[in-house]
Amino acid sequence: MASRYNKTSLIIIISIVFLLFSFNEGFSKSSKKRHHHRKQSVSQSVKKKGGLVLGSAAIYVKDQQTGKCLIQKQAKAVMPIASITKLMTAMVVLDSELDLGENLNIEMEDAYAVRGTSSRLAAGTELTRKEALLLALMSSDNRCAHALGRTYPGGYGECVRAMNAKARLLGLTNTHFKDTVGLSSGNVSSARDLAILVDQAYQYDLIRDFSTRKTATIFIDWQMMSFRNTNKLVRDSDWKIGLSKTGFTREAGKCLVMQAKVAKRQFLIVLLDSRNSRSRISDANRIKSWLESKITSERT
Repeated sequence: MASRYNKTSLIIIISIVFLLFSFNEGFSKSSKKRHHHRKQSVSQSVKKKGGLVLGSAAIYVKDQQTGKCLIQKQAKAVMPIASITKLMTAMVVLDSELDLGENLNIEMEDAYAVRGTSSRLAAGTELTRKEALLLALMSSDNRCAHALGRTYPGGYGECVRAMNAKARLLGLTNTHFKDTVGLSSGNVSSARDLAILVDQAYQYDLIRDFSTRKTATIFIDWQMMSFRNTNKLVRDSDWKIGLSKTGFTREAGKCLVMQAKVAKRQFLIVLLDSRNSRSRISDANRIKSWLESKITSERT
């Protein structure tokens, strides 16, 4: 009887070990599948671009004059774009021809809508619409971006509708907006769409100016307050940047779009879902070096 019991126990133990092994094998395969697409994208980048390894999940670089795409990686993938949204917010606000000198108040509604994010502008702060645009584009201030939408003709919802209407007008088929700030994961686009958006935003003098200001000092609440650009490359003398916008949320990762002159040619650069700020900047610098080398070789 004891012998039969021992045999039964042994069979159960062997069965359990077999099941655990099968589970671990399956889990290992599924983990590999989850990372396969990113690894494949990186390896394709190396193969196609002669050793150019870029960490951003989606990339699109094209010649602004010829429209030729020079670098792309998951360019059609639809993903959250965070504060890149503010470029479209700025465009529809400027299209509305509202008085840029009109005073706006940062209200509790603006603060509450973007709760959980930082801003140096307390509820009750008064500033002009032009200053709100500056801080939304240069310092990516969320309260300013929300206030710009709230004071749009017809209200906040109408501003978002105008943003989506403009996206359709520009042929941005992979782009959709749910807010004027970029905090919603429903604000999505593709790297290729964003290259078109950046090209369009570049046509606005004020967006070019405000998005590339290194610093700004504004008189607010009886004191002078200084602000900095969220893209440190605008302070790098090696770069000639005509338009810039950064973005970040957990869902979107670190994002960066720019119009820049490299080796006397104009380029549109889109980087989405970088792992961190360092990776985002490293990708931009690698792209710049690669373009310089390519253009130099074409001229010789």
